[in-house]
Amino acid sequence: MRKSGWLRKEGNTQILVWAELGLTVAACAVAFLCPRVGEGWFRAVEQGFAGLARRRRLAVLVVGVVAIAARIAVLPILPVPQPNIADEYSFLLAAQTFAHGRLTNPTPPMWQHLETLHVLEKPSYMSMYPPAQGLFLAAGLVTAGTAFAGVLLSVGLMCAAICWMLQGWFPPGWALLGGLLAVLRFDIFNYWANSYWGGAVAAFGGALLLGALPRLLKRERVRDAAWMGVGLAILANSRPYEGLIFSLPVAAVLLVWLWKKRGASLENALRRVVLPLTLVLAIAGAGMGFYFWRVTGSPFEMPQELARRTHAVAPYFLWQSPRPVPVYRIEALRNFYLHHEMSFYRESRTPLGLAGVELGRCLDFWFFFLGPALTLPLLLAPAAMPHGQPWGGLGPPARFLVVAAAVFMAGLAVEVFFFPHYAAPATGLVLALVIGAMRRLRAWEWHGRPTGRFVTRAVPLVCLLMVAIRVAAVPLHISITPRWPPTSYNSLPAHSSWVKVNRQLESYPGKQLVIVQYSQKAKCRSCFVYNGPDPPQAKVVWAWNMGPAENEKLIQCYKNRRVWLLDVFEQPAVLIPYTPAASLRGQSEIPPAARQKLRPKLEPRGGRPLK
Repeated sequence: MRKSGWLRKEGNTQILVWAELGLTVAACAVAFLCPRVGEGWFRAVEQGFAGLARRRRLAVLVVGVVAIAARIAVLPILPVPQPNIADEYSFLLAAQTFAHGRLTNPTPPMWQHLETLHVLEKPSYMSMYPPAQGLFLAAGLVTAGTAFAGVLLSVGLMCAAICWMLQGWFPPGWALLGGLLAVLRFDIFNYWANSYWGGAVAAFGGALLLGALPRLLKRERVRDAAWMGVGLAILANSRPYEGLIFSLPVAAVLLVWLWKKRGASLENALRRVVLPLTLVLAIAGAGMGFYFWRVTGSPFEMPQELARRTHAVAPYFLWQSPRPVPVYRIEALRNFYLHHEMSFYRESRTPLGLAGVELGRCLDFWFFFLGPALTLPLLLAPAAMPHGQPWGGLGPPARFLVVAAAVFMAGLAVEVFFFPHYAAPATGLVLALVIGAMRRLRAWEWHGRPTGRFVTRAVPLVCLLMVAIRVAAVPLHISITPRWPPTSYNSLPAHSSWVKVNRQLESYPGKQLVIVQYSQKAKCRSCFVYNGPDPPQAKVVWAWNMGPAENEKLIQCYKNRRVWLLDVFEQPAVLIPYTPAASLRGQSEIPPAARQKLRPKLEPRGGRPLK
């Protein structure tokens, strides 16, 4: 939950964004000046892909395999990611819980010391997030021993499902092109494929939903109704609110379609579409209710709803008022919920601040989902419309896609916070709009020149060149920044301090207990207290410093462990043997001079600076 980096004062020049813009401008210039450049080469490539595109199932499979293989191929320059923020650790907690065959975990002893962001401690101990992302990560843990395998599976299914979805809206060749664009833009160097945040799972569900719609309208098949139900179930368990908004236009079309049917045709639609769809949704709803009941104690209360009510003050939607301030036992949680989130919410309450928030949201969306390359066909497509009737020149399918996009963007606009994976359900929709624009441009000529045809060829070429440039960035000494705005190529290897310290402690003999001294200087999204599904049995337990008296209770509870203090009050952080005196560092009753004298006395007894 952050403001758009584009609007920050810190200055963040994205070299690769300018590179993509330059390539796009150059392609546009060639399209108008000499669009027949490379005609023979482009035609040969298109003919080669046409044979694959006609074999629809094989095309879907190839796109999915290419997505996974492409990400594996760049492991030497972008290795398996380390979790780096609280959201990722929360999802990994869910994954580890599911991998152990459980839906949730009992509240750990001394849970007040173990509280952390985005995790429920009471009435059970579990991630607050919907379970779909955790289930995919758990599949990776079970089958390959690493949650990253679940990430690969999710991006592979996402790209394959997008290709399948586009086959329902466009001819096979265009659908294959859209699937490959999904690989180039939402895989490889995209943060969805390089973190444990998610995004690909919700995009997978949205593609199934949107791909089933035209198939059901043409042929009333049970399997397509089942795929629609599966898509809705995935959305409900990954991005519930955004999935609901995304499904509204689809539901409206289906209701109108049913309303027009009469007699035997209506009976057939109810039997082959409504019944299987309802059955899948009933099973999914029952499963969700059971999961909610196990985690929160109520089949009607989502874990995320309970967690926000317990800890958060800022609401999710612009029209809502802040909640009463709860009692915070941990300063890190107070800082995140009461200052980080609330400062952003307060900014959105002023007209000027709200305008900045919405502008930042639009820029983040544009950088991530479109960028200069995919924007080019959308800008030029109106030129290929019949003169004076841009809306009338669109067929009913294209008009539906435009309306669905408008409804979805309106739904996003009322949320207080935004990350690109919030909009993941509409990934396939975005590519459908781009492919529709490219298809319309294909036959467009400017002063007798095949300008539109070259544009449709240049767009995937620019995307491919950007991947090549990103691969060559290190040997070419191109500086890549992982900061916002998010793009399809700015992911860098994540180096987590928590992972480093945890591995260090796991290498020591015996069990370890780490008491974390919080600092206002520490990043609010890197709180350092993260534990697995069974803390009492874990090799390393992480806990907050709550003062000598409370810490002593914690130490007595988690007996026979070597106790450490992770001192992050000053940078660099230092891991030192725990003493009651050391735990007072940073407390208001200790003057700054005394804090400075305390460090050299402790470090010789085993302090290890964290670099």
